[in-house]
Amino acid sequence: MQIVDLIGKALSVRAFYHKVISGNIANAQTPGYKEKELDFRRELNRRTGPGTGMAPSGDAGYTVTEKSGHDGLARLDGNTVDLEEQTVRLTENQLMYQALVQMASKRFAMMKYLIGEGKR
Repeated sequence: MQIVDLIGKALSVRAFYHKVISGNIANAQTPGYKEKELDFRRELNRRTGPGTGMAPSGDAGYTVTEKSGHDGLARLDGNTVDLEEQTVRLTENQLMYQALVQMASKRFAMMKYLIGEGKR
């Protein structure tokens, strides 16, 4: 698998993970809301492993799980979202997304340079 394809799939999973975390933050005060989780490594492996020629595109095919309990004190309204934890996850996900974009940009710049040098 080419590195550009791998970066593209990782960006897709990171973008969906952003939606999951944002949904958790938006529902932090909703009574009874259960925090949603996405296992990035598992999702990336599903999209890059053998037999992924027809992998679902867009938001289809992701396995999102609900966190039923909360580590520590449970809230009285049944909500399991820890706003501080979600904010940290969102920041980490944004940094990883930006790093992937930079990797793709450097890869394309290298390809452009190689193509340009071939003309001399």
